[in-house]
Amino acid sequence: MYQYTEFDQQFVQQRARQFRDQLTRWQTGKLSEDNFRPLRLQNGWYVQRYAPMLRVAVPYGEIASRQLRVLAQIAREYDEPEAAVFKAAMEGQGKLGTTFLPKNCAHFTTRTNVQFNWIPLSKSADVMDLLASVQLHGIQTSGNCIRNTTTDALAGIAVDEIVDPRPYAEIIRQWTTLHPEFAFLPRKFKIAISGAKDDRAATGWHDVGLHVLKNDAGEIGFKVFVGGGMGRTPVIGTVIREFLPWNQVMNYIEAIVRVYNEHGRRDNKYKARIKILVKAEGQQYIDDVEEEYRQIVEIDGGPHTIPQAEFDRVAACFVTPKLADIADVPPAALQASLDAQAAEHVMFGRWLKRNVHAHQNPQLRAVTLSFKRPGQSPGDATSEQLIALADLVDKYSAGEARVTHDQNVLLPWVHGSQLFALWQEAKALGLASANVQLLTDMIACPGGDFCALANARSLPIAEAITQRYQDLDELDDIGEIDLHISGCINSCGHHHSGHIGILGVDKDGKEWYQVTLGGSDGSDLSGAAVAGKVIGPSFSAAEVPDVIEAVLGTYRDLREPGETFQSAVRRTGLDPFKEAAKQARHKEPETAAA
Repeated sequence: MYQYTEFDQQFVQQRARQFRDQLTRWQTGKLSEDNFRPLRLQNGWYVQRYAPMLRVAVPYGEIASRQLRVLAQIAREYDEPEAAVFKAAMEGQGKLGTTFLPKNCAHFTTRTNVQFNWIPLSKSADVMDLLASVQLHGIQTSGNCIRNTTTDALAGIAVDEIVDPRPYAEIIRQWTTLHPEFAFLPRKFKIAISGAKDDRAATGWHDVGLHVLKNDAGEIGFKVFVGGGMGRTPVIGTVIREFLPWNQVMNYIEAIVRVYNEHGRRDNKYKARIKILVKAEGQQYIDDVEEEYRQIVEIDGGPHTIPQAEFDRVAACFVTPKLADIADVPPAALQASLDAQAAEHVMFGRWLKRNVHAHQNPQLRAVTLSFKRPGQSPGDATSEQLIALADLVDKYSAGEARVTHDQNVLLPWVHGSQLFALWQEAKALGLASANVQLLTDMIACPGGDFCALANARSLPIAEAITQRYQDLDELDDIGEIDLHISGCINSCGHHHSGHIGILGVDKDGKEWYQVTLGGSDGSDLSGAAVAGKVIGPSFSAAEVPDVIEAVLGTYRDLREPGETFQSAVRRTGLDPFKEAAKQARHKEPETAAA
C-alpha cells in the first residue's frame, strides 16, 4: 500500500483548513452560493435530492484499516440527516412503495471511492478534518477535472500481471492534482490503468485507458485508448497509440488533454465529454494529439518525462506489508488442507471457489468480502460493519484492503492457512456470501432514492432481484453474470457494460426500465468492451424481476454444455430473449407501455 510522505500529509491537512475557512465565509454571507459551489465541489461535496453527498477519494482502491475506522466514525457520528429532512424524504418516497434511505453508513462506488449521503454542510469541515487525519480527502472526486485514477483490485498481486500499475496510477494522481491545465476541463475526465493480461480495469470505457504491455524487446509501455465513456452516448475508446514508452505517459496525457481542452464542446454539457470530440474528429483528433505531443517533447523538452529515479521513489512507497508470522506450508500441502476443509464444509468450499483468488505469493490468497445481501443496498456498509471490516483487515490482511469496481472489498494479503478462520468470522458478519461474479453480485447506483438526476430508483429493483435469487445452487447453475443497474442515462451503475443492464427511465412521471443484454467491461473471455443492446420497450418496476427471470430461463433452455450467459447471447442473438421478455410483460395500459 502507498505510504504517504510528510508533504502528502501536510497537503491534505492544509486543504481541510482552507475548506473550513471557505465554509465559514459562506455561512456568514461573505461568500455567495455561486462562489461557494465550485469550492465545495472541488472537495467532493455535492447537494443531492434531499441532503449533501460527500465523495471521499480512495485512489486505485487501496484503503487501510485505520482509514476504515475513521469512515466508520463519520458514518456513526455525522451521516445522520436532520429530522425534518429525513421525514420529508420518507414522505416523498412513501408513495412509491418500499424506500431505501439508509443512514449511518458508507457506500462503496464503482470508481472505488466512498460516499456518504446525509452529512449536513454545517458539519462538513469537521468531517474534512477527520479525513485529513488519516490521509483521506475529497480532491478530484467532483467537478470538471481529472478524477480518481482507477486500476485492478488485484494490482501488485495478480498472477497474470505484466507490470504493477499502481506506481503509474500514483504518479498520475500526484501530477494531475491541482494541475492548472486540468482544473477546468469541458467535462469530467476519467483514467484507468490495467497492468494484467485480463483487463479488469475496464480501460475501454474510460476517457483515457492505459493498458500496460511489453514489446518484443521487453520494454514496458502503454497501449493508449481515448474517448471511451457511458452516459447517453456509450462509446468504446479508440486506440490512438499501440505502444507508448512508460516514461512518456504524462507528456502524452498532457497532449491528449490540451487538444481536448482547446476543442471540447463547452457550449453543450451533453456533448462536452472527450468521447464526442474523438468521435466527431476521428483521425484528425489523433493527428492533433501526436503533433501536440511532438511539440511537448521536441520543443518544450518533454518536461513531464518520468525519470527512472522518480519512478523508483514512488514504487518504493508501495511497501509489501509485514505479514503475520505464520509458518510457510508447501503449496501442495496447503491446497490439500483447503480441499479437506471444503469437503467437510460445503459452504466454505463454495466460498473458496467464488470469493478466493490466486496470489503471486503461493502462501497467500486474495479474498473478496461480499457487500451484497438481502435488505442492504449493493455497496453499502454500516458503521458497525466498517468497524468489523477494519478488525478483519488487521487480523487477516496486514491492515490493508481494497475497494473494488464491483462495490465489494478485497483483502489482498490473507495467508492460505487462515482462510477457514476468516470465512467463519466473515460469515458471522454477513460478509461471506459466495456470490462473487454471480447474478446477485450486482452493481447499482443510489438512483432516485438519493440522486436528484435519477429518473427512477435502482435500489428497489436490486433488492427485488436479490430476494428472488437466494438459492446458491440456482445461482451456480446460471453461472457468471454481470448485472448492472442505473437510475438514469448518466450510467453511474454502468448498465451499458452489464451482461444484463437495467436503465431507469421516466415516462409521464412514472418509473420505467429498459433492459439491455450483451454488454461487457472488457474483462470476459472475449477481451473486448462492448455496449449492451436494448431488448424491447420499457418495463414497469413490477415487471422487471419477471423479465430477468424470463431472460435467464431462456438462456438455460438454449445454452450448450459449458456455455456462459454472455457466450449464449452472442451465439443466438437477441431475438429469443426479446420474445421471452415480451411474454413476461404484465397487462399495462397502452399509453403507459408505449
